[in-house]
Amino acid sequence: MAANTKRVFYVKYLAAPLFAEILATRPDVTLHKLENDSPADAVEPVLAAAHAYQIGSARDELVPSFYATADLLARAPNLLLVSTNGAGYDTVDLDACTRAGVLVVNQAGGNREAVAEHVLAMLLCLSKRLMEADRAIRRRLVFDRSTFMGHDILDKTIGIIGIGHVGSRVAELCRGLFRMRVLACDPYLSAAEIAARGAEKTSLEELLRAADVVSINCPRTPETEGMIDARAFALMRPHALFITTARGGIHDEAALAEALRQGKLAGAGLDVWAREPPPLDHPLLQFDNVVASPHTAGVTWEARDNIARFAAEQMLDVLDGKPPSRVLNPQVWPAYAARFQRSFGFAPMP
Repeated sequence: MAANTKRVFYVKYLAAPLFAEILATRPDVTLHKLENDSPADAVEPVLAAAHAYQIGSARDELVPSFYATADLLARAPNLLLVSTNGAGYDTVDLDACTRAGVLVVNQAGGNREAVAEHVLAMLLCLSKRLMEADRAIRRRLVFDRSTFMGHDILDKTIGIIGIGHVGSRVAELCRGLFRMRVLACDPYLSAAEIAARGAEKTSLEELLRAADVVSINCPRTPETEGMIDARAFALMRPHALFITTARGGIHDEAALAEALRQGKLAGAGLDVWAREPPPLDHPLLQFDNVVASPHTAGVTWEARDNIARFAAEQMLDVLDGKPPSRVLNPQVWPAYAARFQRSFGFAPMP
């Protein structure tokens, strides 16, 4: 193997085969696959030589020993890049990577359309009470159609928490298709920036009080973990719908179950869970006014190919010393650039 070979590895799965196909066009790049249960004598040589790690974004699909933590980084002294399979980075210790001089990138925007459409699908199912009617008609003869009377969403108000790639597309769809008023809470964007994305900037409390629908579209970080708690649910309107396609742990599942049990919310659409998949006896799965999916909002053929292409192209750009597109820890650059130059003999472009 050539001395200047750039070594990449992944564990268990890629977003789509397209990732490997794109890397295979480069004779100077070699790709290794490991499994969650690969033996140490197979794992350690790969870690020791690797320059880049294409990491899964779902916590429960990857064993913790393969999370990008200080322990793994210590076993991978040549590692320069951690690239996630999606927008989320729950499997990455961002601070540990930064301390180690390792650049972290994601594929934000790759599944934008898929996730936004999933939000709309859940919104329509809940507002029209389709799942409740479907379950009832399979269990018994339904004579009183008004039992499942729902609501139009035309001219209602949606509150979006986190108006990035997905949130801005949700805003566009709701505003354009249903003339909805769009409120957004995002502390990292100004009122003018949020207006340019089709929404009105509000505080979290104002959004929860005013919205007919609340959609969570922010990443899970120390700031957002547990953010939607019992107090937050108590601020929402009794007819409001709660939808999340973001990450488990941002909302308090027990508090949501209690709000639904007491009739303080009209329903919930849940694609993400504290534990994935959720146990069959999970309290939230017992409600007919909960639409549930197993973290599949971004799982479409088109989205998976988009993410694989984003990831492969960005990976090759980084390994070639070109500027990356979606950096999560920009403060690492000086340390990363010095390490990159020692590995490959030239400085990367910022």
